[in-house]
Amino acid sequence: MMRRPGQQGPSAGHAVMGAPIQKARDFKGTMRKLIQYLGAYRGLMLLVLVFAVFSTAANIAGPKILGNATTKLFEGVMAKLSGTGDIDFAYIGRVALITLFLYIISSFFAYVQGWIMANVSTDISYRFRRDLSEKLNRMPLKYFDGTTYGEVLSRFTNDVDTLNQTLSQSLTQIITSLVTVVGVLIMMLAISWKMTLVALIVIPLSMVTVMLIVKQSQKFFKQQQDYLGHVNGHVEEMYGGHIVMKAFNGEEESVAKFDESNNTLYDTAWKSQFLSGLMMPIMMFIGNLGYVAVAILGGYLAIRNAITVGDIQAFIQYVRSFMQPLTQLANISNVLQQTAAAAERVFEFLAEDEETPDTQTPVKLENVKGDVAFQNVRFGYDATKPIIHNFSAQAKPGSKIAIVGPTGAGKTTMVKLLMRFYDVDAGKILVDGRDIRDFTRKDLRRMFGMVLQDTWLYNGSIMENIRYGRPDATDDEVIAAAQMAHVDHFVHTLPEGYNMILNEETSNISQGQMQLLTIARAFLADPKILILDEATSSVDTRTEVLIQRAMNNLMKNRTSFVIAHRLSTVRDADLILVMNHGDIIEQGTHKELLAKGGFYHELYMSQFKRTEESAAA
Repeated sequence: MMRRPGQQGPSAGHAVMGAPIQKARDFKGTMRKLIQYLGAYRGLMLLVLVFAVFSTAANIAGPKILGNATTKLFEGVMAKLSGTGDIDFAYIGRVALITLFLYIISSFFAYVQGWIMANVSTDISYRFRRDLSEKLNRMPLKYFDGTTYGEVLSRFTNDVDTLNQTLSQSLTQIITSLVTVVGVLIMMLAISWKMTLVALIVIPLSMVTVMLIVKQSQKFFKQQQDYLGHVNGHVEEMYGGHIVMKAFNGEEESVAKFDESNNTLYDTAWKSQFLSGLMMPIMMFIGNLGYVAVAILGGYLAIRNAITVGDIQAFIQYVRSFMQPLTQLANISNVLQQTAAAAERVFEFLAEDEETPDTQTPVKLENVKGDVAFQNVRFGYDATKPIIHNFSAQAKPGSKIAIVGPTGAGKTTMVKLLMRFYDVDAGKILVDGRDIRDFTRKDLRRMFGMVLQDTWLYNGSIMENIRYGRPDATDDEVIAAAQMAHVDHFVHTLPEGYNMILNEETSNISQGQMQLLTIARAFLADPKILILDEATSSVDTRTEVLIQRAMNNLMKNRTSFVIAHRLSTVRDADLILVMNHGDIIEQGTHKELLAKGGFYHELYMSQFKRTEESAAA
């Protein structure tokens, strides 16, 4: 499990938790998309249909053939009682063996079709998760700014699992049930059209019942899938931020939020399952009404010698065989509602707007100099509410540019624009005289090395976490980068050194050590342009001094953008850009800005005063 940058605190998911629940919107459209998605398996589905026909045909033929044995047995008993004949056990035995053989064949074909569908459903689940994963990498950052991690993960897990179960089980039942209904109906008509008509009278009543129940259950299945995502999102977020939640005594609020969503999930799940559970007993009751009518009419026809005893026995078996698939189809209709709800959420995610595609004629720079220019940049996360109004600045190759200002001034936003996590609304950002939109995102980001305030490490060894900066680096190169970042010393104090595995929450090393590892990763990447966003904010003063020295060596002959709140760390910058409310209000060197006595001077003196007060205390 990866540690995420910018992980939010316990209240991050509240807006989603309280969102109104939407009803299922487009059942037919969603099922149409799902059928199109299954188009790649058309051949296998056809094969399953063939096997289903053979399996069902063999199963359907059994009662009719067995009915001949019943008739023969009845005639033999009656002949023996009247003294005119005896029971033909040889004939009955042959019929029994033929029937047994048919049932064995039917079971074999059913097994093969089940095996094929299990493979198809597993492959479809794989494709869904692959497509979702690829889509995830093409999504713009703004999507994740407004969606909780649990909501996204729910589509990968719960929704895809629901589709898998439906395809592996219910789809086979649908095919078998449909074939059974058609085949049994033909056999029933062949025995007696009158008895068939009586048996079919119950079908309209069954269909009305199914429609009424499905209409009520559909909305609850959609709500169930939605709130399952809400509950997962809340639990995942609380688990990731449990230290903050406990530190601020947020347990009671967290439990209350969980109970609210969990109770709604329970309520919708109970209603959907209750309605689904009603289907079987109601259908059985309606089916029993059909049995009564068939038995009465069959007895009447047998008295009039219009039908044999064996045919009555076979017909009653067919009625049961006819009602069972109808009941299954009715039950599956509820499952399909849940499947449609899950598929709708998956397809919604796959249909989300993606990042602007890379240019078809990308520029490739043989030698990156690191000349960066912002020209009249305008940007807002909401285009109607710009937070960067008219930003212009020039960073010459090898220069150190510091960006300072109060919280919310737009400092980190500039970095996101530079890396093309977002695209500007107006203006241009140039690297070596070329618009960054003329590069592919991969080539653009290869020019940069980043060390952020929020560390990002994953469940792996220290060696592999540093190597993430350049996957083809040798162990010696990784160790050299670690030495430059002052990581090597503390790594040798760990039990397994560079092979030590960081746990999922990276709680087996300190916050400062985590920051040093990300700095070592930047050393290893050896980029032409550096972005340092409060890179030393999580380390002690002594370590900060060591890192600053190493950073000075790293920044030689490289263009560096340093975002800092502590102005003492950027006094040696070649150019300091002072931002406030999305605009550059001052720029110059540290001495020049102090001499002006403006906004920078106020910021610097306020920090200097606080430092003096802290030292005195």
